[in-house]
Amino acid sequence: MRRFLRENSLSLAFGIGFLLTLFGQMIAGHADFNNRLVSDGMEPIGIGSYLTSSDFAVDVTENWQSEYLQFFLYVFVTVWLLQRGSPESKELDKAGPESDKDQLVGEHAPADAPGWARAGGWRRAVYSRSLGLVMGAVFLLSWLAQSVTGTAAYNEQQLRGLQAPISWAQYLTSADFWNRTLQNWQSELLAVASMVVLSIYLRQRGSPESKPVGAAHTATGVEG
Repeated sequence: MRRFLRENSLSLAFGIGFLLTLFGQMIAGHADFNNRLVSDGMEPIGIGSYLTSSDFAVDVTENWQSEYLQFFLYVFVTVWLLQRGSPESKELDKAGPESDKDQLVGEHAPADAPGWARAGGWRRAVYSRSLGLVMGAVFLLSWLAQSVTGTAAYNEQQLRGLQAPISWAQYLTSADFWNRTLQNWQSELLAVASMVVLSIYLRQRGSPESKPVGAAHTATGVEG
């Protein structure tokens, strides 16, 4: 058990952190939602009803889609785009998908390589891009979920104000949908850009996200 915890401590720590913050969001969101209901002259609802509400769902999914967009873009654009001096970039002479020898696929695959890395045809092509494809799929699904739950949440507000509800297609072009979407996208892109640039000049000893402390600022694609 101790070995399992040590070897999986990174994913376990972030997984537990995710559950704790989701629980915190549930508590705070429930209180805020009931405050708004009371201010509108309505009865507050229980925690179970809030968890199945469109308000809770849209708040969760709008954050998920922006996070997966960040990783989807980063996985794909770092194949081709470079940043001199950043450990977040590949070395400057390695732009592109690289050779089969570099990627250890096909006849260059070691004995312990995944089966689809040794295979050819569509299986290797799909597996070679599987990380980005899954990230992209989760982004699209969570963005779709945000649009559906956002429509329901928006229409609830419309009905409380004695205004007509709108369709899903109309919501997709609404200011509410794009405000929710773009305020998350800009923060994610800013965070990635900051990490790429700051890691050129700043260090974190022992972290694979940083260059070695003594590495030159111009060293590219080197991790500590």
